[in-house]
Amino acid sequence: MIYNRQVIKKTCWLLLYSLVLLGCAYLYQLRGLSAVLMPCLLLLIYVTIKLVNLHRRSEMQVEQVIKALANNDPTLGLTLRSSLANKLEQIRVQIQQTRLDAQIQTQYLETLMIHLDVSILVVDEQGKILRHNPASEQLLGRFDDDIMKLGQLGQFISENNKNRRATLPWQHGEIPDTLSVHVSCCQIQGQTLKLVSIQSIYQALVAKEQQAYKRLTRVLTHEVANSITPLASLAQTAVDLLPEELEFSEQEDKDDLHLALTTLTSRSQHLSEFIKSFHKIAALPQPQLKQVQPKELVEQVLTLFQSQAKHELVTLSFEVQSSCLLMADAVQIEQVLINIIKNAFYALQSREQKLIILRLWQQQSPQQLCLDITDTGCGITPQAKEQIFVPFFTTKQKGSGIGLSLSRQIMLQHGGDLNYIDKPESGACFRLTFS
Repeated sequence: MIYNRQVIKKTCWLLLYSLVLLGCAYLYQLRGLSAVLMPCLLLLIYVTIKLVNLHRRSEMQVEQVIKALANNDPTLGLTLRSSLANKLEQIRVQIQQTRLDAQIQTQYLETLMIHLDVSILVVDEQGKILRHNPASEQLLGRFDDDIMKLGQLGQFISENNKNRRATLPWQHGEIPDTLSVHVSCCQIQGQTLKLVSIQSIYQALVAKEQQAYKRLTRVLTHEVANSITPLASLAQTAVDLLPEELEFSEQEDKDDLHLALTTLTSRSQHLSEFIKSFHKIAALPQPQLKQVQPKELVEQVLTLFQSQAKHELVTLSFEVQSSCLLMADAVQIEQVLINIIKNAFYALQSREQKLIILRLWQQQSPQQLCLDITDTGCGITPQAKEQIFVPFFTTKQKGSGIGLSLSRQIMLQHGGDLNYIDKPESGACFRLTFS
């Protein structure tokens, strides 16, 4: 059996102290107090020296353990025979495990933030952005650590010290956006932090808006068509039943009656055709997606306008800056291009410089294929810009007001969008975006 040297050493010293005490008691019985005084004094001095040495060794041992921890020494500066070695080793292992768990938790949270599609910002009381995830830069663009430089969004975050939600407008480059912002306040290590989550709800709002337009259009076309059809039929019947031998006191009265019935018939038929055109919005089929070369698709559409461009002295220009393929319904996308190019021709009727420029390019953040259609017309007024995608709204004298609305609905069903881009140096610019 192997004994611990420290235990044996302490046992020996205990026996020695016991023998000394017994000797002192024996001398006291034989010779009195004077015989005991000197050995007791020597013993006291020896014990004091031992206590001082023990204290110094304890301090040195603690210092060695601290240095070992600072230098990441697994032995902790102790020998294997030390009584503290096992206990300190357990503490060291527990500290390392706690540190490892904290690192794993930190890595988990960082990985979670990186893969979240929601923009996350951590802001302190001074308005400094402490952390943000990659989705933040994709949504908001490049920004520094000052929250106030984010404009209205930064002001909203800075002014709110309580949990709050809000919807704010946002402009990322040339494309307008709508943000849903949620600010949560929390206390971490005595510091007040704001956890801000931001999502773009623009696409959801546009989709809901288009659904509302479709339902409204479906109801209107159904109700109006049910009334217009019999009216047109009755008006035509009245014209056919009007006898030629019918006499009036004034021939002019007969002519006015005939004109009124004929006009009623004509307008009823036109209104019926007009209502049928609205039915296209409500009955738009789902796109049949196939791989499409956008360059060839645009060139094919431009071929349809070559004769008109030559006749109206309009220059068509097509710039290709991307060769990416896309999944789309070629027939529906062709209809979108035709609608927009027709509008561009209409905008150039009274202009001296007649130029229509199409530019196919790829956006880097986020990864999207874009097609800009720009003309040198007079552009769109701010009042009309807010309503150009609303069904039935038109700035043309004989327009139906469904071209742009239908075009946008087609783009939304393709997972993209159709936007009007403000370009002061040119006329109107419409951007087709393919995700």
